[in-house]
Amino acid sequence: MTLSDAVLILAALLVVTIGIGASLRWRQNRPRHQDPSEIVQPQRLGAAALGERATLLQFSTEMCARCPGVHRTLSAIADNNDGVLHLDVDLTHRPDIAQHFHVLQTPTTLIVDGDGVVQTRFGGTPRRDVIELELARVTAVRAPV
Repeated sequence: MTLSDAVLILAALLVVTIGIGASLRWRQNRPRHQDPSEIVQPQRLGAAALGERATLLQFSTEMCARCPGVHRTLSAIADNNDGVLHLDVDLTHRPDIAQHFHVLQTPTTLIVDGDGVVQTRFGGTPRRDVIELELARVTAVRAPV
């Protein structure tokens, strides 16, 4: 193998690595719609009940630097919307919940409708306007006709 071949291979690997990293970063804060077969049981999470219209379910850990900011944002959104509850679940000592919900990073936020069905998932720090838009979409589906 010549030096120029080695440089081309390294350059190709660098381009692929940067492409994968950019793709993952782009998807990180975007909402992803979920399979509606998952029903959240509030008792498993240590809560008495879910929100009447929706629940902003946040998964965090003790060492998460971004989680307090997300907590403040989600609490403010829930306070401004009737029937919406913010529930923060600390996964530090609950690997069973992290495994069940496939949480690979914190914060992870789920928007759960009033029936307990996971509608949307955010990995990382979601923007407030995106959360509000998704919450409006989820609660509009449940609005009486």
